[in-house]
Amino acid sequence: MTRKLLFTLIFVFATQAILLGLISYYGWAAIPATILTTSRWLTLALLIYLAIQRKSLTTWIVVSMFIGCEIGYSFPQAALKLDVLSSIFLRLIKTIIAPLIFSTLVVGIAAHSNIKQVGRMGLKAILYFEIVTSVALFIGLAAINITRAGEGAVVEVQQAQVDRANKLISEKESHNVVLDIFPENIAKAVAEGQVLQVVVFSILFGIGLARLSDEKKKPMLQFAEGLSDVMFKFTDIVMYFAPFAVAGALAYAIASLGFGILKNLLMLVLLSDWSSYRSG
Repeated sequence: MTRKLLFTLIFVFATQAILLGLISYYGWAAIPATILTTSRWLTLALLIYLAIQRKSLTTWIVVSMFIGCEIGYSFPQAALKLDVLSSIFLRLIKTIIAPLIFSTLVVGIAAHSNIKQVGRMGLKAILYFEIVTSVALFIGLAAINITRAGEGAVVEVQQAQVDRANKLISEKESHNVVLDIFPENIAKAVAEGQVLQVVVFSILFGIGLARLSDEKKKPMLQFAEGLSDVMFKFTDIVMYFAPFAVAGALAYAIASLGFGILKNLLMLVLLSDWSSYRSG
């Protein structure tokens, strides 16, 4: 089957499934549930075949979105248990952050002999980040207040989440926030996911390593470079799990909140992308 024919079939079957769904939803005609399900599943089968042919992770992620929607709609009881897939993916992503930040910062700082030049580059990067972030924040606030995206979405908050939030607020009220920037134990900072503390430690470690002689800093610099390469490969492996996480997250969201939540989420995503584009 040629690629052009495959895209044509997908367009035809997808259009047919959408039209049948709209006709049934608005009650214009009585369409058996078997026909509606068959039309959707044929479209999904063609999309899966397209993903197999293209062998692209991006294609699989897009296809998994539709698969997740179908699972959440057709098998809601099973879909409520698929939230674990997205939780696994997020946990794997969190394991990447600390070692990747450490290795890249150490290599970036220690590999340069001129620390002053690195400092100037860092200050420029921080200044640029602050300006762009502030612009994006104001654009996002204006857009969300104008469009009111997210209004009408009913999200059930579990009592355990409320208790955890209240506990964090009470802890922060009696705690000096500035102290959270500086680590007292790097292993503890990594375990608790304190990214800012990991960044501060990595910067100081990189500066200290750069001040050593080439003979002494070479083994540690090679280790940091190897760790960086490994973590990038680790990221590639984790990303192969992304389609399962997307399908599980959408299936759980639709099974628990219904299709109405997709409209609000889509509006938020579009506004976020637009704000990033305008600020960038």
